[in-house]
Amino acid sequence: MTNPDLTGAMWRKSTRSDGNGGACVEVADLRDGVAVRDSKDKTGPTLAFDAQGWRCFVDSLKNN
Repeated sequence: MTNPDLTGAMWRKSTRSDGNGGACVEVADLRDGVAVRDSKDKTGPTLAFDAQGWRCFVDSLKNN
């Protein structure tokens, strides 16, 4: 997915994130997939996945 429209994206962090500003990512559900960004750099780059790509990414994390 390239250059998704992030206007109005509702970003969220995992409930497992530590509250001390640790290394966290935020995710936002998009119309056609999911976007991911560094919680400490909200204006920085994002990664965007279509629905199938996101499922593959999450499944690969679960299997490791």
